[in-house]
Amino acid sequence: QVQLVESGGGLVQAGGSLRLSCAVAGTMVSVNAMAWYRQAQGKQRELVAIIRPRGTTDYADAVKGRFTISRDNAKNTVDLQMNNLKPEDTAVYYCRPPALNTWGQGTQVTVSS
Repeated sequence: QVQLVESGGGLVQAGGSLRLSCAVAGTMVSVNAMAWYRQAQGKQRELVAIIRPRGTTDYADAVKGRFTISRDNAKNTVDLQMNNLKPEDTAVYYCRPPALNTWGQGTQVTVSS
């Protein structure tokens, strides 16, 4: 059974940075595509960034140039570095392999203006 534990969220001012981390158990981040999603209050969950087994990445247009997804195969973790944060980035952030229908508890990111 895959377990996902997200951490690193918090309250930050606009323009600030946060680094989210996702600890993965039950599968290997090196052989799976891994993605970060977010869900703002009252909105649908959306894909933010994805990293594929060969290391290629893609980002939602809203975060391109500001967010960077990476993985640590030794630690079996997936990180999301978020820079130049904006109030519209406020959401609960989740990570998971897109191929699996399982979710962790998420981590709250709040960006104040």
